[in-house]
Amino acid sequence: MNPEFKPLFDVISKSEKNYDVDKIVNAFEYSAKLHEGQFRLSGEPYISHPVSVAVIVAELGLDTDSICAALLHDTVEDCSERTNLEILAKMFGKDVANLVDGLTKIIQVQVADKEEAHIENIRKMLLAMNKDIRVIFIKLCDRLHNMRTLGAKKEDRQRAIALETMYIYAPLAHRLGIQKIKQELENISLYYLDRIGYDEVQESIKKKYGMNVGFIEDAKKIISDKLSENHINFYMEGRIKSVYSLYRKMYSQNRAFDEIYDFYAVRIIVDTELECYTSLGLVHELFKSVPGRFKDYISTPKPNLYRSLHTAVIGRSGIPFEIQIRTKQMHEEAEYGIAAHWKYKSGEESDSNMDEKLRWIAKILESDENTRDPDEFMRSFKTDIFHDETFVFTPKGDVISLPLGATVIDFAYAIHSAVGNKMMGAKINGVIVPIDRVPKNGDIIEILTSQSTKGPSRDWLKIVKTGEARSKIRQWFKKERRAENIVVGKAEVDKEIKRLGKTCTETQLNDIISTVAKRIGINNAEDFYNTLGFGGLSLQRFLPKIKEELEKLEVDNEKPLTAAEEISKIKTVTPPRHSRGHGGIIIDGEAGCQVKFAKCCNPLPGDKIVGFVTRGFGISIHKTDCPNIIASRRNEENLSRWVVAEWEKTDGGAQETYEAMLQITATDGIGVLASISVALADMKVSISQINTQALKNGDMVINIIVGCKSTSHYEAIVSKLRSIPSVLSVTRGFIS
Repeated sequence: MNPEFKPLFDVISKSEKNYDVDKIVNAFEYSAKLHEGQFRLSGEPYISHPVSVAVIVAELGLDTDSICAALLHDTVEDCSERTNLEILAKMFGKDVANLVDGLTKIIQVQVADKEEAHIENIRKMLLAMNKDIRVIFIKLCDRLHNMRTLGAKKEDRQRAIALETMYIYAPLAHRLGIQKIKQELENISLYYLDRIGYDEVQESIKKKYGMNVGFIEDAKKIISDKLSENHINFYMEGRIKSVYSLYRKMYSQNRAFDEIYDFYAVRIIVDTELECYTSLGLVHELFKSVPGRFKDYISTPKPNLYRSLHTAVIGRSGIPFEIQIRTKQMHEEAEYGIAAHWKYKSGEESDSNMDEKLRWIAKILESDENTRDPDEFMRSFKTDIFHDETFVFTPKGDVISLPLGATVIDFAYAIHSAVGNKMMGAKINGVIVPIDRVPKNGDIIEILTSQSTKGPSRDWLKIVKTGEARSKIRQWFKKERRAENIVVGKAEVDKEIKRLGKTCTETQLNDIISTVAKRIGINNAEDFYNTLGFGGLSLQRFLPKIKEELEKLEVDNEKPLTAAEEISKIKTVTPPRHSRGHGGIIIDGEAGCQVKFAKCCNPLPGDKIVGFVTRGFGISIHKTDCPNIIASRRNEENLSRWVVAEWEKTDGGAQETYEAMLQITATDGIGVLASISVALADMKVSISQINTQALKNGDMVINIIVGCKSTSHYEAIVSKLRSIPSVLSVTRGFIS
């Protein structure tokens, strides 16, 4: 037998599973042949790595195909000139090829931005998990062996890999319930991330354990005698808390070493659930319990399937310790998590509950479908993977697990999207509470709904904690409020551009947003605004790219153009929203030019006008007697930029409305503003802005902007206002 294969052969030989040993041997021999001549950084033959991964996979109790995929997992990537997935499928079957494909895709991601590449790796991993959960089991085993041999790498790589392991792979192992792998990943990661802290905690463990040698054995003897007296079949284990678990409690929770009650633990494994509770009662007869330290994870399991009874007691030496009580099945689940439940394709029916147990993976992927923002994806991922749980109840007694800090809105969407969308309020333990209330363990929550409710509020996106709730709210807005989303998204972009101190025409902005949108797979500017409006992406992430495009535009605009070139450049088919398109204006005999009406004089149809060609921002229309025009014409450099402008003749149909500024002087009497408002309302004249200022002589000045169709309409408005007794004068424009 090849000595490299012996460690794996020993594990599968001792296993009770019916492995296809010939298939595994063939996979080993093929992998060894492909990796021949390759070595790890430690100097070992490369084949030692896939064999070690396969050993860990076999120790988890996974099937033949998983062990074969572990042996072959690097062949397609590292030996692509000699093998591929088609060859693997012919030699070892489609299942093995698909598992290798899933493992390979996790690391084959080409993204320029390192952060986005990291996030894309996680997304790929979740997709592979959703297709076949065995992919992540093998990947965790692969990562564990890499961590065990991390010492061969350079220090900067050690820290980078340890950090990724601590924040991605260890929590994934926890979420899948594989405690053996999770604890080892955490301990090794801590060793490389904080060697001083690791050594301090380990030294404290040695000192405390040395002071109480035999404590666990004494406690086990006392408990053993009591259980035997009551004819309970059991076996017991004792353990000391892991280095990382103690480190986390000491440094994250700021607790002294002596304040940790579960440093020592005794685990009692019995045959039935009833014996778990019987044993708990017997233990409490023997030792005084620590108040508030009892947890029943049998009646309320953790999301990762963990079930057990936990209680903290005071030993006869005055030393606190934890007791865990569970059945053999619960113990297997606690050690191996979902891997203990997995039934593979060997004629057996799949576990009917497996889809439900893995639904959290689909939830994260569903959340990802409604956002283009990598930061948002990571936020959802961390919430769903890393969170501590709060267990609450529906009025019917069903248990719902929520992340710590989740609100009643999250609870509503955890029940069903229709419940969340129709939510109008909530009750906790029979009392109406605000919708941002964070429930506590054991609370009974009732969601109040109404068919007349129009849907969720955009503000809820700032309140909810879970990616599931955020995704379902976005889904609703995406489907029901597209027009509104576009307006909201456009306003957000306009606000940020104004804050940056940049200016551009609507056409130019549309081109810029379209360019940025296409970089992230969005078809056009309108779709970008829509996605932004329903919260599918964060503008802040794309603002640097928008700013970069605006700066390119400014550089392009530095080269002076003739007036004729500018006019040709700004011709437009679709008028921009803020400028009224061509606004009924003809420039040098041509319609269709992009114009905007100068705020300094607000020209109206009937006024004599002139156009000024601005560099890159259209034609600004002024009254010919505008003070700014008179001042500008004194500058010879500007003479070539003035163009002939005139109002386009109308057919007497519907007319556009323009802004007209009025300054009214009136006696400061009661009701003068009301009189002005009533007069304008009678004429069906809209008011867009109004403000007042008191004069020293007791009169008041009212500056008002109204909607006006022409100079004749303006004269009619002025005539109406002058007829008000308290109005002293009305002039056009604001006079400071």
